[in-house]
Amino acid sequence: MLAAGMLYRFAFMKSSKPLTLLLSAIKTPLYLAQIFTGAKSFHTNPVIGSHLLNVMGLHVMRVVLAAAVTRLRLFCLRGFVPPDQRASFLRDGYLKIEGYLGEDEFRHLNDEVRSMRGEVRECIQGDTLTHRLLLRDEVLKKHPFCRGLLTNKKFSRLMKYTASRNSTPIYYVQSIKSNMRPGIDDPQRTFHSDTFHPTMKAWLFLDDVSDRNGPLTYVAGSQRLSWQRLKWEYRNSVSGSKLENTYASRGSLRITEAEIQKLGLPEPTAFRVPANTLVIANTHGFHRRGEAIGGPTSRLELWAYSRTNPFNPLPGFDFNWYRRASHFAIDSYLRYQDRKAEKKGALASWHIVADDALQALPMEKEAVAVAEQEALVSTV
Repeated sequence: MLAAGMLYRFAFMKSSKPLTLLLSAIKTPLYLAQIFTGAKSFHTNPVIGSHLLNVMGLHVMRVVLAAAVTRLRLFCLRGFVPPDQRASFLRDGYLKIEGYLGEDEFRHLNDEVRSMRGEVRECIQGDTLTHRLLLRDEVLKKHPFCRGLLTNKKFSRLMKYTASRNSTPIYYVQSIKSNMRPGIDDPQRTFHSDTFHPTMKAWLFLDDVSDRNGPLTYVAGSQRLSWQRLKWEYRNSVSGSKLENTYASRGSLRITEAEIQKLGLPEPTAFRVPANTLVIANTHGFHRRGEAIGGPTSRLELWAYSRTNPFNPLPGFDFNWYRRASHFAIDSYLRYQDRKAEKKGALASWHIVADDALQALPMEKEAVAVAEQEALVSTV
């Protein structure tokens, strides 16, 4: 413990105040332990963000080890999907399946989702509103077509394989409303990698997706660890907490289109697709929210998300209690953030809005509301 504290003192600390040093020494075991978790922030963890350790290759070693462990889990789950889908996902980093549901099945699902009411939360990023409704068990009990899809064996196995995790992802109904305040940049429109290890996100689009409502854009093959990609990871990690972009310093690295070309990667693929298209992506690869051309517009989708400890070699088990515990943890965290922001007279980054906010409200009304709400949004 003393040795760890001394290491922290000399390698990471800028302050020499006794109390600061003592607190830092106490926290050092936690910071060190987080190396073996999904913790990604160069800014909040001085070990992960250490210039010295990253010059020595800490970040790159985490990237390589996490990728190797993920491939092991994928190998264990290889029977969940056909060989052609496995090969495509491993090669490109995404799967695109148009017409995923039958016409009648999709129509029933679409009608059901559009009639949903419940606790909707909103995040404001630049000129974009993201609205989400968590599909917890209580919600699905009232919506049989949605429940039928999410519990369908073929669909469930596809989600689990691409997540390299034998447990149910977190599902939401999500609405993306773009160009609500023109002139303010949406940070999700910059190409980025979500984190240092493979993760899964999926979209079943309920609306047609075009340049008008901002298509998801992905750089095929960018999830693979080429020598060029590893050098890029290394250069960014050495800057670590000093990276100018806030998201990058917290572990979601940003990349320009010029850099993408220098890495020898292909032109980005924009998913301009009809409704009833399923897209699943490894968001360790470079992706972004596409530009929405024109005025205010919206897009509705079923959205899935899965992230696990990247260094756990076991695929896990799909226990119902674990899914319910995950929902409880999400709710508890969000309510904690609500209380924290309320004490400051602000709104949490993900704050509750009207239960019909998923639907396309009059854009003029929303544009006014956005300006009022963002002034209150807490950034902590």
